[in-house]
This record gives sequence, C-alpha cells and structure tokens, in this order.
Amino acid sequence: MALLSSLRTPGLCGALYYTGTRSISSGTLHIKDSLNFWSGGRVSLKDVKTKSEPVYEPATGRVLCQLQACGAADVNAAVRSASAAFTVWSKLAGMERARVMLEAARLIGKRREEIAEIEVVNNGKSITEARLDVDSARLCIEYFAGQATTLSGQHVQLPGGSFAYTRREPLGVCVGIGAWNYPFQIAAWKSAPAIACGNSMVFKPSPVTPVTAVLLAEIYSQAGAPEGLFSVVQGGQETGSLLCHHPSVAKVSFTGSVPTGKKIMEMASRGVKPVTLELGGKSPLIIFEDTDLENAVRGALMANFLSQGQVCSNGTRVFVQSSILPPFLKEVARRTKAIQIGDPLLDETRMGALVSKPHLEKVLGYVTQAKKEGARVLCGGEPFIPADPKLKDGYYMTPCVLDGCTDDMTCVREEIFGPVMSVLSFDTEDEVLRRANDSALGLAAGVFTKDVKRAHRVIENLQAGSCFINNYNITPVEVPFGGYKASGIGRENGQVTIEFYTQLKTVVVEMGDVDSLF
Repeated sequence: MALLSSLRTPGLCGALYYTGTRSISSGTLHIKDSLNFWSGGRVSLKDVKTKSEPVYEPATGRVLCQLQACGAADVNAAVRSASAAFTVWSKLAGMERARVMLEAARLIGKRREEIAEIEVVNNGKSITEARLDVDSARLCIEYFAGQATTLSGQHVQLPGGSFAYTRREPLGVCVGIGAWNYPFQIAAWKSAPAIACGNSMVFKPSPVTPVTAVLLAEIYSQAGAPEGLFSVVQGGQETGSLLCHHPSVAKVSFTGSVPTGKKIMEMASRGVKPVTLELGGKSPLIIFEDTDLENAVRGALMANFLSQGQVCSNGTRVFVQSSILPPFLKEVARRTKAIQIGDPLLDETRMGALVSKPHLEKVLGYVTQAKKEGARVLCGGEPFIPADPKLKDGYYMTPCVLDGCTDDMTCVREEIFGPVMSVLSFDTEDEVLRRANDSALGLAAGVFTKDVKRAHRVIENLQAGSCFINNYNITPVEVPFGGYKASGIGRENGQVTIEFYTQLKTVVVEMGDVDSLF
C-alpha cells in the first residue's frame, strides 16, 4: 500500500500514526484526532480563525495534514490547564515526581521504533538518527528524574543562634518553543528539567514538524502526570507571541534562529520573564597537522552532515592546517561522495531529505553563491532524485564540500543549516584562534590534535559554549549544552539547568529579640 494513500483529503490538525515497514513506499499513515493536547487529552480547537497550512513529508513532498494554528482562546485554555497542573505537581516530593518521569522514560523506550518512524516521516532525517534522538529524549527524562530528588537549599548559621536558609522553588507555567530539526528530542530536553523542578509546561512545536510532541504529551499522561502538566499547542509566530505575552506564563525556553530568539527575548522582557535561548551557530572545527587524520575526517563529517546538516552546533567552518590540507580534502571528499542518500526509513540510508522545499532551495542557493565568490566545489551541492519514483518529489541534495574558502565569503559568515562544509586553511595557532573567534555567534567549537596541552590551550581561548576535543557533536544529557555571544542564553541539560527552571527564596530566622532602631 502506498504511503498516504488515505490522505488525499487531509483533515485539520490531524494526528499522524505510522504503522508498517520501514519503507516510505510500503508504510501507511493515518490521520486521527488532534495534534493539540491539554487537560489530559487531544483537543479540538475553539478559536478557528486563521487559514490552515499544509504539513509535508520531506521524503516524498506529499501533504501529511493541514495544520490550524491555536488562537487566543486555545492558548488561554492550555495555560489554564497547565496552571492547574502546576498547583498539584509543585506540591509533590521530588521522589514522587521522579516516579512519573521514570515511567514516562520507560514508555518512550517501549515505543522507540514507533516514535522514531513518525519522526522520520515528518522531519526527513534517517531512521538511524531518529532512533538516537528518541534515546536522547528518554535519557534526558531519566537524568532529570534523578535530579528531582536532589533539589535542595543552603543553611547559613548567623550570630546569636539565628540562621538563614534558601529554598529552590519552581517558577510556574513554563513555555517551550521547539525547532524542526529535533522535534521529539527538543520537547523532552525542555520539559524534563522543567517538570523535574515542579513546573508545568506548554510546548509549541515548529509548525513544520508538529507531529511527535503530542506523542510525548500522551506518554506523560499515561505515566501518571496530572492533566495539563505537559500541554501541546500548535501554530506559528502568532501563537508563539500569545504564549510569550501571556500573563500566567513564568518563563520561555526557545530553540531556533537568532532573529526569532531576539524577538522572543523582547516579548518576554515586557513581563520580566526569564528566557533560555538556544540559537544558531557558525562553529569552527580546527584540525592541526599532528592529528590522527582518519579521526579528523570522521569528526568533520559528523560536524557537518548529521540530520542533513540541519544542526545548530555543526562545525561548518573547518580550519585545516596547510601541511595536511591536500590529504584531508582528498579523504573527506571521498567519504562525502559515499554517503548513501535516499529513503530515510531504510536502515542503510545515511542522509535523508531536507525539511522543506523552500529550505532546500535556500541551501542550494548558498552553494551557488559560494561558487560565485570563488569557492571550489569538491563534491555535491546539487539536487538529488532517488531511484525510487515515490521519492522523486522529496527534498534531497548531495552533501557538499567547499574548498578555497575565505573568511569573508557568505558561506563562511552565515549559517547555512544544510549539508555544506566550508574548508579553510591556516598556518599558526594564533592565526586560527583569531579567525575562529571572528563571529557574532559562539555556540560550539572543536579541536583535533594529539598535543594535549595545545588542545586545552586552544579550547580555553575559543569563544564558544559547547566545545569538543578530538570528537564533535557529542551531547550527553549529563553535561550542559548552550552557547556564547548571540548563540543564546542559559543552558540545556546537565545539573546547572536546574538553576534556569527554579527561583531562589531566602528565609532569615531570628532566634532572639528584634534589635530595633526605633
């Protein structure tokens, strides 16, 4: 049966359920119920005023469903539900919250394949990567379940037997706004620390990839979370604005572009609401001549081609020391040409489709501009049509390696967010540090070298929040992730994230008489 054969007349806000084999051409996708979730279940919209927008399957270019944005009445209903959940959830002991979270993690593990397949259908990335994303979501919830039991304050002894103590308390209703490159994982990365600390969350996925967040909401509900603890509202910019301005929202956490992050920060500032912003990057990957070349090539590929290059932390400015540039280019081009592109639901596929047709055209436009500015295309950078005729309208391109790049080129200055690697040569450590830091962004950075002293010295001087030595794009949930400069504010994952989802209350206890001046 051909995929989406039942979707010629798609319904509004359909929820997508994928069943069948892991082949785009042989699976079946059905629409049922709504993609919005609050008050313990899927919800039909009350405030249907805006024009519906199509949601596409990147691998085939077909329409999955028509998405209707939540209006003011719907956002109010979701926030009210989240507020009610917060009243109950915030009073539970950390161990009680942890039990619910661990059960949610167990359910995610049980539904791993189902969630991964639906993620692939809506996002276009390979099934291999999607499974790892689901694993990361599960591990994040497990990790913060453990953190929920450790929240504590500080005791301070004062003169005369008096003392003070601090309480780490939840903020209230938090808003999470997700990106389209890691839909399910981002929903978990934002919700897990929030609910571990006793908050509730209203989450808005990207309208490009709205499908899997509602699965997480169902899982939390099935795990025993109170109704409204994790709610999902669908929509675009207007819905996001309603959430950011809502008087009952205590915090906003956003993953996405720098321009949108600035707008969200501005909106939140009107209510003096704290924000966590995980924004874009144009990160440097520095490869010194003493490196293990095989590992460096592997690292460069991982730094550029995961999720079709649609990763904010990607090391897309690859600085290679001049003496090893020729062998590096030869090997990285050979390996890039060998990347298998095609049906993202097949295990052997290593690169699926880009997320949308406009985005594909944008990325291809960057390659065209790079050639005009003097860069040399070693391989790729062209539209790709898979052999399977059912994939002919999908959003595919061949991964691209650009040589002869200079610091002033558009491909080096701007975030492309696609499978395009820009290679630059350098001679000295001081030179490459200066050039690597010459960016308004500072999300990530990497260094490949066998010299341990040099590795730590260079990392110390790189202006980036998430750094790697002799590897790249490794994001264990136990360690913080986030950027410097315009790449964001706050951190996700790791113990420090607790500080971004709580507020500190100081209590001074007088054990004697009041010493008054009046």
